[in-house]
Formats: sequence, structure tokens, C-alpha cells
Amino acid sequence: MDLAALEIFRTVVEAGGVTRAAERLHRVQSNVTTRIRQLEQSLGVELFVRDGKRMVLTPAGQTLFDYARRMLQLADEARQAVQPARPRGRLRIASMESTAASRLPAVLSSYHQAWPDVQLELVTCPTRQALLALARFEVDCVFVAEPVIDPGLVALPAFEEELVVIAHARHRPIRSAADLETGTLLAFEAGCHYRARFEAWCAGAGASPLRVLELGSYHAIVACVAAGIGAAIAPRSVLGLYPEPPKVSVHSLGEAGRVTTRLVWHPSMASAALDALADVVRGHGSDLAAAA
Repeated sequence: MDLAALEIFRTVVEAGGVTRAAERLHRVQSNVTTRIRQLEQSLGVELFVRDGKRMVLTPAGQTLFDYARRMLQLADEARQAVQPARPRGRLRIASMESTAASRLPAVLSSYHQAWPDVQLELVTCPTRQALLALARFEVDCVFVAEPVIDPGLVALPAFEEELVVIAHARHRPIRSAADLETGTLLAFEAGCHYRARFEAWCAGAGASPLRVLELGSYHAIVACVAAGIGAAIAPRSVLGLYPEPPKVSVHSLGEAGRVTTRLVWHPSMASAALDALADVVRGHGSDLAAAA
């Protein structure tokens, strides 16, 4: 006995027969009749007395009908509790630190105003670690830099970023990695997509950094760059967060610095709360495109 069989049984009773039930269920009559007989066989009782075209409930059928209505109602309540039409519950988000600092405040503010019943949890980590957390179902969704290779994930374009190289204020113009005056890269830990891009950019010019100094925030990275300790790569949007321009020189990477941040999740983790976040991201993405 399953919910589909109970739904067919309830519809036959409420419709007053197989013909009308088949029309409501968009099934052929023979299929409805077969499912009713299978239900009777599984229970070992007759549910209807068949009198020509009329089908009258037996006492056992009347008892089952009462239970069927209650069971189907509970099933509907369970679906709404698990996948409510109105976003609620907890939404766990992992994000790159740059996105959390420069892009998400406006997004999460709009989201919270629209859906205050959702409890938002945000952690920051590099792209690789964020995707690992997603794979372990430790978070519901992530904001990471492209490309997202796994075809089993849903990846929604969220923000367009321009990556730039930053160096001390008196550094000569940097047109390629060969122009770098330092062999030190200031970056996040391994797994950061932007760090990987910088290393690949240097390697392409045969000027791989001699050493990497790993730091935990862009504030620390920018401060160390300003002090002349090394060079770094950063989204231009992060530099725009400073009330006064930091004392560093900024060098464009051109098309090599264009990167898309994507909102990524497992299809199985979809929920009303996550759908609502995707809608807010789409809206903010449209605003950014219009302003560009």
C-alpha cells in the first residue's frame, strides 16, 4: 500500500466511479481499475461492491477511506514542512572572503528584509574548501569563482569581478609578470582560485614567485603590499571598500583579470530558502549589469 494507490482509491470514492476518477487523474480507466484491484489484493479485503457500473464502498472500504484521507493529509503537511512555500529555516552559505566583504552585504540585507524567518549562516573560505564543504553537505550553497567543473552542480552567475595586481605605491607599471620587482606573492592559503590565477599568470611569463606568504584577510594582504613586502592579486571591488584609497599601485590584467563569481549548490539541496536567495542574486546581478 503506497500513497499513490491511496490517492487513486480516494479519487474513485470522491468521483463516484472509475470513469470520472480516471479523468481527474489523467489516467486510462484500465490503469485505475488495476490499481484498485492490486490494493484490494494487498489488503486481502474487498473495498467495493460492484453493482453494474456502480461501485459501493464495503465496510472495510469505508474504514480505509477514512484512514486514506488522514494519511494523504499528513503527507501533504509533511511536504510543506520539508519544502515550505514560504522560505524559512536555516540557510548555510560559504563564500570567498572578497565576495562576503564586497558583494554579499547588500544581497543578504535584501534577503533578510524579504525573508526574516530564514536563519542565515555565513562562513568564508577559499574556493576549493568551499566546494569541499558543499560536497560534504556541510553548507547548502557556495559563492565561488569560475569555472565550476562538476556537471552535477547548479551554477548561477552572480557577480562579475575584475582582478588586479597590487604592489607598493612606487612600483613601476606592471604589464606582465616579468615586470614584478618582487618574488613574494601575498595570498590566501592554497585552494584560493585567485591565488591560482596569479600563479598561472606568473608561470606563463616564466616568472613564478619564489615564495608565497599566506595571510588570512585582504586587510592584511593590502597592508603588507603597501609596506613593500610583496605583490598580490585582488578584486577591484575590495579596494573600493576602503574609505581612502590604500597606498598601493593598481595594475590591470585586462581580459585575464575578468572572472565570474557563481552561486553553486547541489540540486538535492534545493529549498524555498535557497530558491529565494537565487532570486535575490539575480536581481542584484541585473542591477550591476545596468550600472556597468
